[in-house]
Amino acid sequence: MAFKPNYGQERAARNRAKEEKKQQKLQRKQEDSERRKAEREAAGKADDGQDA
Repeated sequence: MAFKPNYGQERAARNRAKEEKKQQKLQRKQEDSERRKAEREAAGKADDGQDA
């Protein structure tokens, strides 16, 4: 005998997956931002050393 579909559970599972994906994307963007910021600071320090 087949089970009756549980739409609420399926929807909750989809929403959890969507939220997890959103959090991963946000974390990836933050990491990329921090990496770019570190590269800029390193480039700025290297330029300061050359000017002196």
